[in-house]
Amino acid sequence: MTIQQLEYILAVDQFRHFARAAEYCRVTQPTLSAMIQKLEDELGVKLFDRTLQPVCPTAIGEKIISQARIILAQAAQVKEIISEEKQTLTGVFRLGVLPTIAPYLLPRFFPQLMEKYPELDIRVTEMKTQDIQQALHSGDIDAGIIANKLEDSFLIEETLFYEQFYGYVSKKEPLFKHEVIRTSDITGERLWLLDEGHCFRDQLIRFCQIEAVKVSQMAYHLGSMETFMRMVESGKGITFIPELAVAQLSEEQRELVRPFAIPRPTRQIVLVTSKDFIRYSLLNVLKEEIQAAIPKNMLSLQSVQYLL
Repeated sequence: MTIQQLEYILAVDQFRHFARAAEYCRVTQPTLSAMIQKLEDELGVKLFDRTLQPVCPTAIGEKIISQARIILAQAAQVKEIISEEKQTLTGVFRLGVLPTIAPYLLPRFFPQLMEKYPELDIRVTEMKTQDIQQALHSGDIDAGIIANKLEDSFLIEETLFYEQFYGYVSKKEPLFKHEVIRTSDITGERLWLLDEGHCFRDQLIRFCQIEAVKVSQMAYHLGSMETFMRMVESGKGITFIPELAVAQLSEEQRELVRPFAIPRPTRQIVLVTSKDFIRYSLLNVLKEEIQAAIPKNMLSLQSVQYLL
């Protein structure tokens, strides 16, 4: 039994397809299949039911896959201990980021980070808060960037910066004539929001005290902030955007931006890891690069801001 064989069975379990698992592991399908067959012969059990499509683990296969996940996590920790001792910034680092943060934060620091540390392989996945939390518990990611802290004793959280919310208002809306947005001005009928499960949506609904949001079913299922911005630009409704998104707008687009009246709703952007995390040298570099790329006024909570 080898680490490589355990990696192969986890890949098949993830993709439920031998060819896709082989592509993910960067080997040929015959090689992957032969290695898994060899492991099955050694153990004397079948790990996967190949007669099913997609391929599924057998009952005993599920138990072995679960144990393999623990073994691989522990093996990875051995390498991480050595990397941390040497303070080397190399290897794979898996980062989960909220979809409402990633498009606006990553372009600010990620290219420069890769240029400074070419041997560091950071793999970013956009994930909702609950998925990031679960992935940290299972060891599928090394760190996450979320909005606001979680009450989870298994996790360690550190604030990166604070980010205000802004309104993005169509020129056809009465609210466009206002210099600031008051919560009493907002109704749900013409409001484009992300679907349920996004903390961005949940925080703003609570702040604005909107009891029933009547969102178009088409927009509801699209669930993209950028799509909602295009809808507003075409003359339909209102949406909300984070502060870093404003910096990416053209002059014409910025005409549609409206700040909230004081106190201004603000979210706390947090870097989160598990208690088992080891590579703090790397994590500190990541934090420093992010904070260096953020406007200085966003590094602390302002008196006019209200933390959601």
